[in-house]
Amino acid sequence: MAKTDFKTIDEYHKTFPIELQNRMQQIYKTIKEVAPHAQEVISYQIPAFKIGKHFLIYYSAYAKHISLSSPWSKAFLHEFEPELKKLKVTKSAIQFPNADELPLTLIKRMITFRKREIGLA
Repeated sequence: MAKTDFKTIDEYHKTFPIELQNRMQQIYKTIKEVAPHAQEVISYQIPAFKIGKHFLIYYSAYAKHISLSSPWSKAFLHEFEPELKKLKVTKSAIQFPNADELPLTLIKRMITFRKREIGLA
């Protein structure tokens, strides 16, 4: 990934191999399903979605995983604790290994939870 001045999510996606593009597109569609009016932006040179002044979620792709990012609240981490035990989690990112199928139902629940957290659901 040589380019680092992305203006759109599509530009970001196109810098990756097709397999990663497909995985990111699944996440993108899931976000749009849960938050159809969220504004698409590039923040920190990765795809992000905002509702008003609030960032809903970020995502990014890497050779071995895709990350969902946000400053996770204690409530969020508690809500998804059982599912997160088998994933690498930091205070701001959750890594989904590329070798595994994306847990789209879980991701949908996470985005729905984030919408509630920022007072928009």
